[in-house]
Amino acid sequence: MTVYIFEFIGTCLLILLGNGVVANLVLKDTKGSSTGWVGISLAWGIAVFVGVFVSADISGAHLNPAVTVGLATAGKFAWHLVPGYIVAQILGAMMGNLLVWLNYKKHYDATQDQAAILATFSTSPAIRSPFWNLATEVIGTFTLVFAVFYIAGGTVSDQPISLGSIDALPVALLVMGIGFGLGGPTGYAINPARDFGPRLMHALLPLKGKGGSDWSYAWIPIIGPFLGGFLAAITYLLIGI
Repeated sequence: MTVYIFEFIGTCLLILLGNGVVANLVLKDTKGSSTGWVGISLAWGIAVFVGVFVSADISGAHLNPAVTVGLATAGKFAWHLVPGYIVAQILGAMMGNLLVWLNYKKHYDATQDQAAILATFSTSPAIRSPFWNLATEVIGTFTLVFAVFYIAGGTVSDQPISLGSIDALPVALLVMGIGFGLGGPTGYAINPARDFGPRLMHALLPLKGKGGSDWSYAWIPIIGPFLGGFLAAITYLLIGI
């Protein structure tokens, strides 16, 4: 049970700080409107650092169902733990965005731009093209999970691999690099829980003039990261290092 609690806490902190900077950037009358894409990418890197550092020594700090499934596919994590981890990650993401809403409540009330409000919860493409949007999420998540195997270290073995707190900084830099280099087309969800949990919270919360939650796009930041994580695990096994 403790590992699930820390996956929940780590993911909650990830979303609180990550989507918190988006809210600071796009909502009306905040003091962070000049942050820009550089600020978003930097903040998500910091968010990953905090989430990983807090939860790494207890749960392994996956904070991402694509990472969990990728590690399990490579034989580095027990499959029977996967469902509980994914549930904890989704609930943690929902809680994180609930806290973002509470923190920026008056600014949400003052914002009339429905797209801006949704952006503080979930991702959306710059140019909507399902195939290419999916490809972007697959590539970004492949990069994330494949690199995580080497950051965490070791070869395929019977022992589950996990990120320790010392790995928080390189993983944060990795996510930051993905944001700078690959994030432009879709906003780089690279994490099914990061997108689905907050999107569900957007649908549930009594946001003033919020508009729709864009469920027609929601499958892409779910399927794409899972596929990217799976392909990263298969590639890692085929290389056999």
